[in-house]
Amino acid sequence: MLQTPYYLIDEARLLANMRVMDTVRQQSGAKVLLALKCFASWAVFPMMAQHMDGTTSSSLYEVKLGRRKFGGETHAYSVAYADHEIGEVVANADKIIFNSISQLTRFEVQSAGIARGLRLNPGVSTSSFDLADPARPFSRLGEWDAEKVEAVVEKISGFMVHNNCENGDFSRFDEILTEVEARFGHLFHQVKWVSLGGGIHFTGENYPIDAFCRRLKAFARNYGVEVYLEPGEAAITRTTTLEVSVLDRLFNGRELAIVDSSVEAHMLDLLIYRESAKMSPNTGPYEVMVCGKSCLAGDVFGTFSFAAPLEIGDRISIQDAAGYTMVKKNWFNGMKMPAIAVKGLDGEIRVARDFTYDDFEKNLS
Repeated sequence: MLQTPYYLIDEARLLANMRVMDTVRQQSGAKVLLALKCFASWAVFPMMAQHMDGTTSSSLYEVKLGRRKFGGETHAYSVAYADHEIGEVVANADKIIFNSISQLTRFEVQSAGIARGLRLNPGVSTSSFDLADPARPFSRLGEWDAEKVEAVVEKISGFMVHNNCENGDFSRFDEILTEVEARFGHLFHQVKWVSLGGGIHFTGENYPIDAFCRRLKAFARNYGVEVYLEPGEAAITRTTTLEVSVLDRLFNGRELAIVDSSVEAHMLDLLIYRESAKMSPNTGPYEVMVCGKSCLAGDVFGTFSFAAPLEIGDRISIQDAAGYTMVKKNWFNGMKMPAIAVKGLDGEIRVARDFTYDDFEKNLS
C-alpha cells in the first residue's frame, strides 16, 4: 500500500471522459484541446492523446510541455508574452493566440511563420465568482472593441473566446454563444477558425451531447470556420482522488480529524473559491471536520458524514482532485508533496512521480 498523501488518477474513469471527447469530435467536427492550465500530469497523456487533438497553454513552459509530451496541435496563448520568450513560444507552437492587439502588433514579425489568433472578450460570461470572471469590469482578458479588431483582422486567421466557467447548462451555453455571435459574428466570417475555449462541462451527467454537437456544427457551418474546444475540468472530472491518512483527532465543539495533507498546499482552489472538498460516500451518523496539517488556521477540507468514527490511521479518499490541484501544489510549510500515482486499466497502481526533500530544497535557493 502506497504511503499517503498521493493523487490517484484512475485510467478507467479517465477513459470514460475520453469516450465523450470522441463523440463530440465525431458528431460536431470540432477539435478538442486539453487546457494544460487545469491538468498537466503527463503520465496519462499517451491515453489522452488518442482521444484529443492536442493542447492549449497559458505560458511558455506549458507550450513546451504540450509539444514534448502530448503532441498533436499545440496552441500557445498567454495574457502577455515577454520579448525574451516569444521566439521559443513560436518554435514550439502550431498556432499563437494573442491577448491584445498591442501584443499582436508588437510580435507580428516574430510570429509570421505560424497561424495567429486574437482573444475576444464579449463582455458576458457564466462565472458567478468575480475572481474567475473574464468579463468582470476592467478585464484585461481579450479585446472588446469589434471596430479595433476589424482593423487588424487581416493579420490573423482565427479567434479565441473563453467565457464559460464550470458551465454544465447547455441552454446557458447556447444563449451566451448567441450573444457572442451578435457582437462578433461579422468577424468570424473573416477567419478560418474559432476556439470557444473551456469551461463547458459537457462530460457532466445527463449533458445533452447531441444538442451540443448540433450547435457546434451549425456554428462552424454558418461562419465557415473550424471550431476548437479547450476542455480542462471536462476532460478530467471525476477521475482522480487525493488519498490521505488521519494523523490525529480532536474535539473542540465538534469532531475534528487532522490528515497528512493540506488544502492550501494540495487543493488550493478550495481556499481560493471558498469551496468544500468532495467526499464519497458522505453519509452516516458521524460528522467530522477534516482538517489539513499546515499551520494555516483555515486549512479545512470540509465537514463530512461517515458510517463509523474516524480513527488515527484511517485512510480517506478526497474526490474529484485532478483539476487545478497538481498544477498548483506547493511547498507551503515544507510539507511533503503528494506523489502522483496512476491506476491502470489493468487495476494495478503505479507511482508516476514521488517527491522528496531534495525537490523541496532545489525549489528554493
